[in-house]
Amino acid sequence: MKLSKSNIIYIDGSFKNDAENSMDYKSQTTQYGYGAFEGLRSYTTGNGTKIFKAKEHFERLKKSCEKISISFNWDTQSLIKDAYKLLEENNLQNAYIRPFVFTDEGMDMVSDTKSHILMMAWEWDSFYGGDLLKTCISTYEKTNPKAAPVDVKITGNYLNSVLAITEAKSRGFDEAILLDMNGFIAESTSANVFIEKDGVLYTPQKGNIMAGITRKTVIQIAEQLDIEVIEKNITTDEFKNADAAFLCGTAVEIIGLKSIDDHGYPLAFADSIGSSIQRVYKSLVLDKLSFEVII
Repeated sequence: MKLSKSNIIYIDGSFKNDAENSMDYKSQTTQYGYGAFEGLRSYTTGNGTKIFKAKEHFERLKKSCEKISISFNWDTQSLIKDAYKLLEENNLQNAYIRPFVFTDEGMDMVSDTKSHILMMAWEWDSFYGGDLLKTCISTYEKTNPKAAPVDVKITGNYLNSVLAITEAKSRGFDEAILLDMNGFIAESTSANVFIEKDGVLYTPQKGNIMAGITRKTVIQIAEQLDIEVIEKNITTDEFKNADAAFLCGTAVEIIGLKSIDDHGYPLAFADSIGSSIQRVYKSLVLDKLSFEVII
């Protein structure tokens, strides 16, 4: 998605026109991918504009910076207020918000002690559109956790996501599924994965994946609906032989899969557990119910 430079951005406590902003091309972030980011969504609700799980996202941004020794000197509650102000400045309600922490000029590879935070927001109704996704097993692997932390959102980690989805689209697919270094299912290029088999949900266990905030929400919804969720290593055969499957993430929300490597899923997504969770999730983000009233 190409973004215009006409909107208002937030940087280091101030709001300015994006056209006035520039990043130092000698920054370790631009040169080496040494930065951290987040993705949040806001929704129009009966109680006004609400950012879903804002606290959890900004706390993870702080964790991401700490994991790679980037200084994080901002208060989470203040950043939440600034995110709402950013929405107001851009007259946005249903939006995607991208906080981004980057470093000063530095062509060496030693951790920089000075950092900056920038936030952008734009209207983004649907990441994929409403159709079920045709996916493939990627030839690219998920980043090895012995090479870099994979449980946080580091800019440099997403090179293989760019390569994987570019490859997938060149082959006629909508999305790629990456394996971990042991050959088990990890995640898509930007979302966690779940499969359904005989009324049970399965999802890759923590360790080699980015265990997202939406993934945790899906598990909580399933628990409230008395649906069993098993976190385990999932083989490609198990993934292909599932009854149904879906992706979840802040940007993608919850979206069903049509196929994997041209193997179609036999259970109609509308009849799947994923579809039920999708409906509950939508009610949660629109502030129509809380976990306490899910029955």
